[in-house]
Amino acid sequence: MTQWAGIDDRAADGPDRSGGPGAPPRYRPGGLTTAEVAERVARGEVNDVPVRSSRSTTDIIRGNVLTRFNAIIGVLWVIMLVVAPIQDSLFGFVIVANTGIGIIQELRAKKTLDGLAVIGEAKPTVRRDGAPTEVSTSDIVLGDLIELGPGDKVVVDGTVAESDSLEVDESLLTGEADPVLKHPGDTVMSGSFVVAGGGAFTATKVGREAYAAQLAEEASRFTLVHSELRSGISTILKYVTWMMVPTAIALVISQLVVKEADIRNSVARTVGGIVPMIPEGLVLLTSVAFAIGVIRLGRQQCLVQELPAIEGLARVDVVCLDKTGTLTEGGMDVTGLRLLNGADEAYARKVLGALGEADPRPNASLQAIVDAYPDSDDWRCTEALPFSSARKYSGAAFSEDDGQRSAWLLGAPDVLLPEGDPALAETEDLNQQGLRVLLLAQADPDGDLDDPDTARKARAYALVVLEQRLRPDAADTLAYFAEQDVDAKVISGDNAVSVGAVAAKLGMPGADRTVDARRLPESRDAMARELEGGVVFGRVTPQQKRDMVGALQSRGHTVAMTGDGVNDVLALKDADIGVSMGSGSEATRAVAQIVLLNNSFATLPSVVAEGRRVIGNITRVATLFLTKTVYSVLLAILVVAFQMEYPFLPRHLTLLSTLTIGVPAFFLALAPNKERARPHFVRRVMRYAIPAGLIAAAATFITYTVAGHHYSGPGALDAETSAATVTLFLVSLWVLAIVARPYTWWRIALVAAMGSGFLLVLVVPWLQDFFALKLVGTTMPWAAVGIAAAAAVLLEATWRWVGRRFPA
Repeated sequence: MTQWAGIDDRAADGPDRSGGPGAPPRYRPGGLTTAEVAERVARGEVNDVPVRSSRSTTDIIRGNVLTRFNAIIGVLWVIMLVVAPIQDSLFGFVIVANTGIGIIQELRAKKTLDGLAVIGEAKPTVRRDGAPTEVSTSDIVLGDLIELGPGDKVVVDGTVAESDSLEVDESLLTGEADPVLKHPGDTVMSGSFVVAGGGAFTATKVGREAYAAQLAEEASRFTLVHSELRSGISTILKYVTWMMVPTAIALVISQLVVKEADIRNSVARTVGGIVPMIPEGLVLLTSVAFAIGVIRLGRQQCLVQELPAIEGLARVDVVCLDKTGTLTEGGMDVTGLRLLNGADEAYARKVLGALGEADPRPNASLQAIVDAYPDSDDWRCTEALPFSSARKYSGAAFSEDDGQRSAWLLGAPDVLLPEGDPALAETEDLNQQGLRVLLLAQADPDGDLDDPDTARKARAYALVVLEQRLRPDAADTLAYFAEQDVDAKVISGDNAVSVGAVAAKLGMPGADRTVDARRLPESRDAMARELEGGVVFGRVTPQQKRDMVGALQSRGHTVAMTGDGVNDVLALKDADIGVSMGSGSEATRAVAQIVLLNNSFATLPSVVAEGRRVIGNITRVATLFLTKTVYSVLLAILVVAFQMEYPFLPRHLTLLSTLTIGVPAFFLALAPNKERARPHFVRRVMRYAIPAGLIAAAATFITYTVAGHHYSGPGALDAETSAATVTLFLVSLWVLAIVARPYTWWRIALVAAMGSGFLLVLVVPWLQDFFALKLVGTTMPWAAVGIAAAAAVLLEATWRWVGRRFPA
């Protein structure tokens, strides 16, 4: 029954005497006036917490420009601009271009995210000037009267002013699983959400003063962290830094102090040894791959609220689906009314119409009843019990047109009826056809509607048969998950048999293995065993959904949860990846990492495909970048140990990096990739990068040493460098050829184009001069090719051995 805070009507309708800033706002049924809202805005009493969105433009630019490696390369670039020809400073221009690309792509992603965030933003209903009005969360002011209904999120702190059996779940804030019944005068906190009933509350704290504001601002911002890919790359960069610093110092001492050579040439070769140790493009390509993923998914009306969600969904091996709104469309149709115990059909229709009118925010089932049985407006509701996913029924008490009092319950037959009741057999038959069945039961008008005894003593009156509309794309999506070895579990609050019949219509394997969640064991291990064996679970409570996600995770599964109702919020929050429909409740959209704004379940395969593309391709290109780092460090160590001049100038390694890493990595990072994501990113990358780098460094150093003995006199160092460059390029090209597998026509063309580019440099005179590459004689150049060929054979053998010895 609706309750209101006690007020004086004259005071409520009079002027606002709540005082200046800091005075507690009073409850006024009509809410604030437009003038009062303007006053509060002028005083800064506005809910100015940023909405969940992308990073600011400043953060994006800062994140791409102000990096540790950019600082190192920037210093080296300035040095080279002073002491060497411009071609030895090309690496700096490449970094500037790469940084620019990264900024542009992230800004494009930001524009996409911000546009979608506006579409998906929940708009609370506030009362102003006596009328309900939808406003943006950021437009709420202190003292606003905000209406609440099932699924609504409490967006600011406040005091309950009106309560119609208002039940609020505060578990996301307090960890307490049971909903709290709120009465007028009680406090509600931002971050909680309504699970049943309705009401209104007065905002007492807005903006950063609200209880959950700081937490929400930090937790819901666009971020590139908290993913295995990003943390793996950070780990690799940390190890690279540890290797690079002492090696670079030793190289500087070796080239500038020990070797008595031209100082400018020594500086150039020292910088040429340090720059390639830095895998500068790896972070850039990761950011660009994520950003382009966001843009691609945005075109399909898929809002990615946290970037790692793209990666996370690609790692998922179990997806838990809520039936309603996911496998079926939100709407339903009443297809029949089965009378029980000599009931009167006309009277049953009148009761159903009155029940529909009694709930101001009907769910999909009740909305279908409202559409089928319009209210006659001659019954007065004296008490209402809103539907709750935990108890599985709703109810209302009425004063009928003839003065008689009656009370009714509407809900799950297998919850309201005792075992063995004849109506359950009829219900079972209907459930097996995939139909949804609700029981209309007459209760004691003198009893308390939410008392379990009232439900137990209720008399069955009629069965309401509802037909659910299947999503036309659901069958194809389920088939996709089956092909990708992703186990799908249907977890629903509906009758297990009915849910199983719906799943069977969609061709879901194992749909006949239905489980009633009321019979599931409570222990996590036992529940996990049941979950791994079953496919369809019915009569699941919101807390059980959460427990089921936890049980699957305890077995090492990466779990995605889809849902649109308030009963899905807890499970969505705990799942590795939460996916909400755009038409879902405010609370589900708030906790989900991915929101399907077009309400299409068929978008999920696209998200999975984007995640697999990002993970698989970044693993490929990371191998290229880190192979370069490994051979650069090892070459520097060998040069220091043998007291030799470093073989390369910066221009040589800029050319090699561009042709064997930079350009091909860009194409490979954005190419389609359906390979299932696997864990242990760092191990999978380093198991190939280390041996490949060792072989490349050894082959190059052998060529350089042999050339040192072969050539003599003026120009000998340039000839030795050219021979070493040929060997290093060919070995690096072979690494690219291995990484590019399995081959497609464009990948073969890519490798061939890179080889042709290097050949062009060797045969065009002005390019020879520009890059200081000129092969002298025929013996040493062919020896360089032969050493590279031997290294390629060793690479192939090592690659295969590593794959067997250290499987991913």
